[in-house]
Parts: sequence; structure tokens; C-alpha cells
Amino acid sequence: MEISAANVKLLRERTGAPMMECKRALTEAQGDLAQAEVVLARQGVAAAAKKAARVAAEGSVGSYIHAGGKLGVLVEVACESDFVARTEEFQHLVHDLAMHIAASGPRYVSREQIPAEVLAAERARLREQAAASSPGKPPAVMDQIVEGRLGKFFEEHCLLDQHFIKDDKVTIAQLVAGKVAKFGENIQVRRYCRFKVGADE
Repeated sequence: MEISAANVKLLRERTGAPMMECKRALTEAQGDLAQAEVVLARQGVAAAAKKAARVAAEGSVGSYIHAGGKLGVLVEVACESDFVARTEEFQHLVHDLAMHIAASGPRYVSREQIPAEVLAAERARLREQAAASSPGKPPAVMDQIVEGRLGKFFEEHCLLDQHFIKDDKVTIAQLVAGKVAKFGENIQVRRYCRFKVGADE
């Protein structure tokens, strides 16, 4: 199938992926732009997993102050080289992450940061809910229901599981994975702090 240069360019503008990667993704998706974005996101996640063990000792601290100065965020995003950290695109990513955190208010960066007792309490709450709405289900089925509903909890409270406020088709994990694929470096959201006037965040 012939892939048009216009579609390759459009996919690159949408995702920021290299031209050849865009062409490959469009070929795999048989010219379907939406499906090509899914292909690129999947490749980005795979590339991120390969690079996750590499040391990310450089990076940047970014900030976002919401209009009126009532809400602010500081976020640290790490990468492997000072060269990447200083690029406009990396700085833009850091700013977008800070803005997303301000808007969405996640409690943790990732699932791994959730304290065991918090997770256990949420599982117990979901099990109680499932037992009330679906009485008499076998324990194995109840476990599946609870784990399925736990995904919603992760989406609400874990930054990497949340859908990006500027593009709800991608999660923050996929957004970061796309930058890992583009820069060829391990990129990690290390930590953040969200400040809100009158609230103990």
C-alpha cells in the first residue's frame, strides 16, 4: 500500500515521532492514522521498557502556577543527558506534566508508590461493593471484578495511569514513552509537589 507523504507529515505533527517511524506505523496500520498512533504508542512503551534500567541522572525541575496564584506544582523529570534536558521539547514536556498535575491532582506518580495498606483498603472496599451488587459470584469471579475496578482507582490517583489533559487518547505513561522513543533516552517522572492555597496537599 502506498503511504502518502502528507499522512506521514500529519502523523509526525500529531505524535512527534521520527518520519521513518511514522511511515512504518502507517504501513502497519494500512494507512489508518488513528491506528498508526496506537502502533507508535505501543512501540514507545516497548522502547521505554528497554531503557528503564538506564541511569537518568540529568533532567529538569519545572513549575506551573495556575491563574490567580491559588494552585501551583513543582515536578522533577529525569533524563540521561544534559543535552536532552535543555531541549525545548523536553522543557515543554516538563511544563505539560506540571500543568497536568495541577489540573488532575494525582496522589502518586505510579502504582508502585501506593502504600500497601491503602491498596488493601481499596481492594476491601471494592470487594464489598462487588459483593453487594453481584451477590453469590464465585471468589475467582469476584477477584476479576475487583481487579477490573481497581484500574479506575489507578487512573484517578496515579499520574502515569491518568489520561493526558491535552489529549485524552494517551495516558501520561504513553506520553512519556513517546518521548523516550524520540530522544532515545530513559525519561522518568521522579517526584512532584502540588500546592493549593488553604489545602494540605
